[in-house]
Amino acid sequence: MTASPPSEALVVLFGATAGALGAKLGSDEREVILLVWQVVDLHSKKVGTLHKCLVKADNLELADPCQEVTGLTPEGLSKAEPLDRVLLQFSQLVSNDLKTLGKSSYTFCTDGQLLIRQVIHPEASKKNLLLSDCFYSFYDLRKEFHESCPNSAPVKDQTIQSMAEYIGYGIDETEEDFGVWQVKAMVAIIFSMFPGSCVANHLFTAPETVKYNYETGPCSKSETVDRETVIRARGLPWQSSDQDIARFFKGLNIAKGGVALCLNAQGRRNGEALVRFVNSEQRDLALERHKHHMGSRYIEVYKATGEEFLKIAGGTSNEVAQFLSKENQVIIRMRGLPFTATPEDVLGFLGPECPVTGEKEGLLFVKYPDGRPTGDAFVLFACEEFAQNALKKHKEILGKRYIELFRSTAAEVQQVLNRYMSTPLIPTLPTPIIPVIPPPYTIAAGSARDCVRLRGLPYTAGIDDILEFMGDATGDIKPHGVHMVLNQQGRLSGDAFIQMKSSDRAYLVAQKCHKKMMKDRYVEVFQCSGEEMNFVLMGGTLNRSGLSPPPCKLPCLSPPGYAAFQTAAAVIPADATLYQSQALLPQTRTQQASAAAAAAAAAAVASPAVAYYPTQAAQLYMNYTAYYPSPPVSPTTVGYIAAPQAAVAAAASASHTPMLTQPGALVRMQGLPYNAGMKEILSFFQGYQLHADAILPLYNFSGQPSGEALVTFPSLDSARKAVAERSGCLLGSHCVELCLV
Repeated sequence: MTASPPSEALVVLFGATAGALGAKLGSDEREVILLVWQVVDLHSKKVGTLHKCLVKADNLELADPCQEVTGLTPEGLSKAEPLDRVLLQFSQLVSNDLKTLGKSSYTFCTDGQLLIRQVIHPEASKKNLLLSDCFYSFYDLRKEFHESCPNSAPVKDQTIQSMAEYIGYGIDETEEDFGVWQVKAMVAIIFSMFPGSCVANHLFTAPETVKYNYETGPCSKSETVDRETVIRARGLPWQSSDQDIARFFKGLNIAKGGVALCLNAQGRRNGEALVRFVNSEQRDLALERHKHHMGSRYIEVYKATGEEFLKIAGGTSNEVAQFLSKENQVIIRMRGLPFTATPEDVLGFLGPECPVTGEKEGLLFVKYPDGRPTGDAFVLFACEEFAQNALKKHKEILGKRYIELFRSTAAEVQQVLNRYMSTPLIPTLPTPIIPVIPPPYTIAAGSARDCVRLRGLPYTAGIDDILEFMGDATGDIKPHGVHMVLNQQGRLSGDAFIQMKSSDRAYLVAQKCHKKMMKDRYVEVFQCSGEEMNFVLMGGTLNRSGLSPPPCKLPCLSPPGYAAFQTAAAVIPADATLYQSQALLPQTRTQQASAAAAAAAAAAVASPAVAYYPTQAAQLYMNYTAYYPSPPVSPTTVGYIAAPQAAVAAAASASHTPMLTQPGALVRMQGLPYNAGMKEILSFFQGYQLHADAILPLYNFSGQPSGEALVTFPSLDSARKAVAERSGCLLGSHCVELCLV
């Protein structure tokens, strides 16, 4: 038997759960305890036997309103059959009634959407019950009635009682059992819609449908996404896939490619997902599953917008679009690939038991903007069986590295590629517009407490606001002495550092301006040293307990082609250029906008124009590292924002110092145990005449070890020898890979 519109017959179905009834049916995850149904022949207006069947729930405790309204008791339900057996009985009884009426196909007709979408499908999914095809198509009596009777109440306000009252059908709830009178009334309402009745003719021709499976697919940033169709699910297990999320929302229709798992700043899944439904009605039903459970965890469900969904799932890369154009593929993410790995290496690693769709066309290697491999790749498989075979190879060895494999989604592919291939987190430098030739100046260093720190600034505060806040002390600020601290997203953090002309001036400013109001906030002002200021500008934190190390000690060492500045005195070239200020900061006020500040500045410096903050070039290169995505529970990888080559060359020529702070060659270590210290790394390189100063561990944004380090060797030959002899060797239980940088 199949449900095929237009149907020869309807099965009018009504049900109840052990919890909420009416408009909240299914919102509390309670199990179904009652099913009542009757077959209706649409052509002859004949009906089959009315059946009422109790269902034994796993939890027999009934909510008080349920017990009061239905008249059911836990004792009575304990003698009933469980849901799987009731569904078998249902199928047999409906088949017998159809034969009696001379019909072969049918479609459900229910009072609204809730029984099918919010009760039967979710419960069957949790209990791993396979529902027959008839449960994937049904008529919503409320919608059909409103279409037939446009002057009746809106669909959302319809009830069985209101529809019966509209057609003049009398209901006496005291004479019939709960569920029985509802089905009888629904049958009468259906008959009223056909010729000869008092209501206009209406035929059941367009049933509601429930999707059998979630369909994967790409999403373009150019798509238009209805803001009323998206939700945010929070509290997901980190290992959950798009199919797991689709199963959580079983019974509701998710749009193709509509599940987007969210990643945090380190590229790990953060327990959130954005889900796009086919229409706002499905979205509203999804919101009713707030705090429903996925396994032992409850999931929070909130409204989200189409813009948020596109930000996570949308992509613009033609390469990604072509990769994801193959429909109904299972996506696996590989991490930890050797940087020299080729498509042939990956296909050989996976083997014949898990063939890749399209072979090389089913592989997508993730690369940095400059073309360097990241060690990540995405792979397409035609079916679940091949994907499961691939996942069995998790942490097997390819070359000298173990490879991690994870289930992934089309949205995650877009998100990861967007992060790797997009512009840096900090806006790109614009074309210089104001050529300025100041004398070389240096960022403050040392222990002299000639700086002040402003904390608690309004996020809208700019240079103008700070200068106004400083008042008469503005004249004591060094040229290029205002440093705004930005957060990981490149936005103002609420902190700033100001270099004063002397320690005495810094002390007076701290005393005078501490807890002074700026706009609607009071600002804390502390005296500090240039060393402390530099530490924070490099990514560290400064608090009452002292200094916390920056996530990556950027100024010490960096790979070739990337900017590195010394902590002690970062010399800015004499031919530096003042860049357009909107790249990072609001524009400073001009001399015409503030005559007093300009006069004070002119008195302090002979230059005709005073810039109160460093050039964008200096600030951009010195303060930021970029962190790229990695899969769940995997070590973060650390990268650096590349400095424009011209600026690097200018800095090098001006300072006449090499990019590396130490002579020799640089080697990158990957795969270190998180607890590996200097002693362990020195022991690993025993015999290579290294000292502790040559080792630079790398940290993630939270200040935790990233599993990587940079090591300076006395010569290029010794570095090459170390890579050849020690790459792939174990440090503890970890396989460590070495590469020259």
